[in-house]
Amino acid sequence: MTTKVCLVTGTSSGIGHATALELSRAGHTVYGAARRVEKMDDLRAAGGRALKMDARDEGDLRRAVDTVLEEQGRIDVLVNNAGTVLHGAIEDVPLDSARDQLEVNLLAPARLVQLVLPAMRERRSGTIVNVSSIGGEIALPFGAWYYASKHALEAFSDTLRMEVEPFGVDVVIIQPGIIKTEFEDRTSAQLREISGGGAYGAMAEAMARHGETGLSDGSDPAVVVEAIRAAIESDHPETRYAVGHLAVKLLELNRTLPDREFDKLATRATH
Repeated sequence: MTTKVCLVTGTSSGIGHATALELSRAGHTVYGAARRVEKMDDLRAAGGRALKMDARDEGDLRRAVDTVLEEQGRIDVLVNNAGTVLHGAIEDVPLDSARDQLEVNLLAPARLVQLVLPAMRERRSGTIVNVSSIGGEIALPFGAWYYASKHALEAFSDTLRMEVEPFGVDVVIIQPGIIKTEFEDRTSAQLREISGGGAYGAMAEAMARHGETGLSDGSDPAVVVEAIRAAIESDHPETRYAVGHLAVKLLELNRTLPDREFDKLATRATH
């Protein structure tokens, strides 16, 4: 196996943290970037490097990439994993909150791609892994801006793949299903804060209650980590990896059912 220099974002918890640890333990040179560097002591112990980075800050994005290039001379792998989630009815969600969702989930990954590509093109090799979601293809109630950001990230990735293929750069989309992480911990609280007291209150409360128990069958983040590692260590990675609880099943239902039939399935939790 060829050792890769990897920049992984969102590594203070969940999928990003598990990914950085696994890649480091596998012998790759790993830089984990996140706001909460104090959460990455185990990554440092495993031989990785922790970088403080806020995805909303252009200076932080530049410093992260520049640090890796200055210390290693190259970046072989970018894993765009950092993200946030926003829940509430479209009518209720403030547009400033929506803009922040798009900033973190779409524009920050896009900017990092811009920053790493010149060196990858020069070396005529590299892998860009964009962690999307089954929400990159499907949509459920009360998550419009999250799903919009992931749909956009997938379209961005598809275009990017075609543009950089002549330069030897691979682009991979990871589509996790239901995964047990802290990512959704505030879902129920968000629903109640944003939409609990208005016209959508009953639906939001039903969704909130469902969310408090709905992750019990979620997959361990390890299944996502395994897909990411397989992609970056492959000479010919797949363009998409759908992994985790219900991922393949829900994507298939979305692709095959008429829209209104899928709507009925998707809104069961709101009744």
